[in-house]
Amino acid sequence: MDDHPVVRDGLRAIIETQRDMLVVDEAGDGQACVKKYREHQPDVVVMDLRMPGLGGVDAVLEIRKEFPDARIIVLTTYEGDGDIYRALEAGVQGYLSKVSVRTELLHTIREVHAGRRHISSSVAEQLTKYLPRVDIKEHERQVLELLARGLRNKEISSFLNIPEDTLKGQIKRIFAKLNVVGRTEAVIEASQRGIIHVDQAPLTSERVGAPGSVN
Repeated sequence: MDDHPVVRDGLRAIIETQRDMLVVDEAGDGQACVKKYREHQPDVVVMDLRMPGLGGVDAVLEIRKEFPDARIIVLTTYEGDGDIYRALEAGVQGYLSKVSVRTELLHTIREVHAGRRHISSSVAEQLTKYLPRVDIKEHERQVLELLARGLRNKEISSFLNIPEDTLKGQIKRIFAKLNVVGRTEAVIEASQRGIIHVDQAPLTSERVGAPGSVN
């Protein structure tokens, strides 16, 4: 499941060289992925993290809520430890970089099909690089996303419907967790680690649970 047809074509070509594997369907966005899983209930799903609409992690959560035994492999260009941990916590059994060689992809599909977990060596190195793990809560990640968009404290507190003093305390804790001293440094560190993605579509008030929008 990937939003780029060329990538999907390449994956299909690799998988269908194997006598014991068959591609039953493909999808270009997260919502379609969930729908097609319901239709086919495949043995293994290979999924990108970043897709239009419903993202990869949310799609994994949706699938596993309905099918807790679903076996899912993430194949993505995103290797920040934030991305990796969110995917693993959502229940994926395999995590590969898109630079992984063909043989590793096929090996991972077989491992996951057999009920085992497989994480590529490059992904494991990323986790080791950022030890100890930084525990950024979901509400702190939302604050970081809004900081990345250049919003001021007053705007963020209005967006999230929390007192400005509470927000200031959250920002201070975020800086301490990331070991940074300012907003720009926090955004850069969070982006590099996959905690946030600055190329995301602008947040809406509905996404962050605020009662109104920012002018």
